[in-house]
Amino acid sequence: MAVEGGSMSSRVKYGTVVSLVVVVFAYWYRSPVQDAHLDERLDNVLSSLLRAERKADINGFTRPRVAIGFGGCVDIIVDGVALLNKIGLQPRAQPLHHDYIQNADQLAQSFAYFFPPGAASERFVVNETLFSQLVEASRELPDNRWSVGGNAPVMAGRMAEEGCDVLLGGNFSPDFTDVLSQHITVVGKTVEEPDIHLILEYPAGATWGQYTSRRANRYIVHSDDHNPYLASIEEFERELQGFKPDLVVVGGLQMMDNFPFKQGEREALLGRLGGLLSSVGLETGVHFEMASFVDSDLLGDLQELVLPWADSLGMNEQELPNLLSLLRGSTVTVLSDPNPRVATVLDQMRELYRLVNERHRGSGRGRRLTRLHVHTLAFQALAVARGSRWKNTMSATAKASLTANRHVCGSPDIDPDKAKLIMDESFSISRREGSQRIHLRDTRPVSCWDEDDYQICVAPVLVCTDVHQTAGGGDNISAAGLVLQI
Repeated sequence: MAVEGGSMSSRVKYGTVVSLVVVVFAYWYRSPVQDAHLDERLDNVLSSLLRAERKADINGFTRPRVAIGFGGCVDIIVDGVALLNKIGLQPRAQPLHHDYIQNADQLAQSFAYFFPPGAASERFVVNETLFSQLVEASRELPDNRWSVGGNAPVMAGRMAEEGCDVLLGGNFSPDFTDVLSQHITVVGKTVEEPDIHLILEYPAGATWGQYTSRRANRYIVHSDDHNPYLASIEEFERELQGFKPDLVVVGGLQMMDNFPFKQGEREALLGRLGGLLSSVGLETGVHFEMASFVDSDLLGDLQELVLPWADSLGMNEQELPNLLSLLRGSTVTVLSDPNPRVATVLDQMRELYRLVNERHRGSGRGRRLTRLHVHTLAFQALAVARGSRWKNTMSATAKASLTANRHVCGSPDIDPDKAKLIMDESFSISRREGSQRIHLRDTRPVSCWDEDDYQICVAPVLVCTDVHQTAGGGDNISAAGLVLQI
């Protein structure tokens, strides 16, 4: 029996080796074929998206006029892990969410909470000494970069680049305004020291102690003095009527999140903003860009005072369930799936569209929501009411998808060798049983269909694999999509 056992062991080992050789040989033999197929597919999807984008090119027509508020900052962009290592901040064993940051321990816990799933986050630092320490350390890092930041200036920059004339509301320093496009007119006071935001970027696979990030993203910290007060709103309101915009865009209100306002101060500011938006003629669209909010009271104020006056909303995969949770009457959702399935997002969009418009009908005030844009890492989704002001939905979805790659890779020209598709080859349009399934076609990658009183379009993103910058991605994507629809 011992001899037989030895013989059996030898056969098992021999069989294992043969199997391994076969697998390795198959991999090397098939890999070039598979690679060629993937390369051809990427080329086809890219050329098809470019054709879809060009169908609604605005070049040669009158430049659309867009008014955008509020605020702005100087972004210091650094490697997030390198910055934390430089100040000697070690990972904590227990990741923990904090609404705002009071000390270094909370910063470490908060970063560890969002870093592994690769979820975007933004937090106010109440400790000015800690924030100054972070700024000084960032300046000393060899690969730090400075850029114009803030939702409003970033969206303004993209829209000016895409062919719009822009009125931008914000209090900026002379150095700040000098680098803006000639097609951007700034209204607001001049400040000597602009607000600074620290952008802690990290790539997919980055490690910090025991933690590894599943996707590239950023963690943002700020300690603003000007932006929470919507300091340019008076000048913006005064210039708005004479500017005669085709579209008004509001963003940057997350700077109010957990800011230490005096009693009633924030509500008064948002009330004034709501009054401004209510005075915008119905012939002009109003878009509100969501952001990372954790203060449920602020979100409640936005829901009552600002959102009713917007007929277009833009947000990412974290902000969609957050706003939806509030509308359902629940608590704020701090962290959601950073890589949601198409069916999940579409169901959430349908529910958000329904709830917002039910509130509109019930209150009899404000505007009906007619446009909803959700941008995720893998795909873009747009829902637009039929017969509304918003045009070129298919082309706008394609442009948003292409802009995601252009911004993150840092190049207007898309290189298929630096891109990949992570969207499934087919997707269900809902999680409901028996829902239609749509196959992604390389030659017609933007899928559009009608439901109820709206049209939905979904497009895959050519995800950048050579990341230059994730910060500002959502603002660039939303702005680019809007340009073709006004």
